[in-house]
Amino acid sequence: MLMLRSAVLNGYVDQAEAFDLNPHALMRVCGIDPGAFTSGTEWISAQAVDRLLELSAAQSGHIEFGLRMSADRGLSNLGPVGLAAREEPDVRSALGILLRHLNLHNEAIDLALSEQHGLATLTVRAAPGIEIGRQSTELVLASVFRILGDVLPAGWEPTTVYFAHAAPADLSTHHRTMGEHLVFDHEFSGILTPTSDLDQANPLSNPQFRPFAQEYLGLLAPAAGPTLSIQVHDLIATLLPTGNCTAAKIARTLGMDRRTLNRKLSATDASYSSILDDVRREYAADAVLRGRTSFTDIAVHLGFSELSAFSRWFRGAYGVSPRAWAADSRRAHE
Repeated sequence: MLMLRSAVLNGYVDQAEAFDLNPHALMRVCGIDPGAFTSGTEWISAQAVDRLLELSAAQSGHIEFGLRMSADRGLSNLGPVGLAAREEPDVRSALGILLRHLNLHNEAIDLALSEQHGLATLTVRAAPGIEIGRQSTELVLASVFRILGDVLPAGWEPTTVYFAHAAPADLSTHHRTMGEHLVFDHEFSGILTPTSDLDQANPLSNPQFRPFAQEYLGLLAPAAGPTLSIQVHDLIATLLPTGNCTAAKIARTLGMDRRTLNRKLSATDASYSSILDDVRREYAADAVLRGRTSFTDIAVHLGFSELSAFSRWFRGAYGVSPRAWAADSRRAHE
């Protein structure tokens, strides 16, 4: 059974009562304990929440019920995940936190980011093993829209917002919530925006607080995942910028000692050092090519104590210095 934090239902009671519904009675009908809902941190069934939203929309006669619940959504509604994302220096890295760790808040939703031809597509879809209806989809999509609005300049609008379901008869709430550029009956639900938006600085970020937020999130990251290597990869990516990323710490986070971690990784032809190298390669190549971050800051982000150590590692990984590699890559794309 896939679960989500009861904070997903923030605003539900007020919305239901505004439409003359009995919110607590509807919760009980759908198998949700109203007492568990009040804390905001309890895990409740994602399928039960989906039923509740669909039932509430049907009984109220408002097909935009889930969409209306997004009014007060933002990074703060995502608990530790939102806390860590809020402190990231740019929009791309903030989204990276959400993509990697949303399951700490909601196991029923998969977010995916793709970039092509100068456009970025953020797709909202149900996780394997569950189906979600119109209300859940629109609530999540509108919440993502508001999160992007938190970290992008005032007045930002995406290129297009896509919905996999049909359009309602009245689009006024949709336009008011997510702008004018809406497409329904699309092959997926998601948001399309220029890739340049992802490179915008995050005005909410506090560089002094960021390491603490990342470390906190890293300690909360669950040991569940497709493979142990992916779990270790995600933890390294989260903890490396804090300056406190070690194999022993990651092993403890995953509920084992370092020797056990090494043995299990070795059984999959991987190692802590090889995964660390992969994480560094992924970040370094992108950061050096974009040229918006100094080599010193890149070195710190990747856990190197000195710029010279980063330069030696980069030359060993790519065969040339960071500056030469960036110049060669840009010429290749001209």
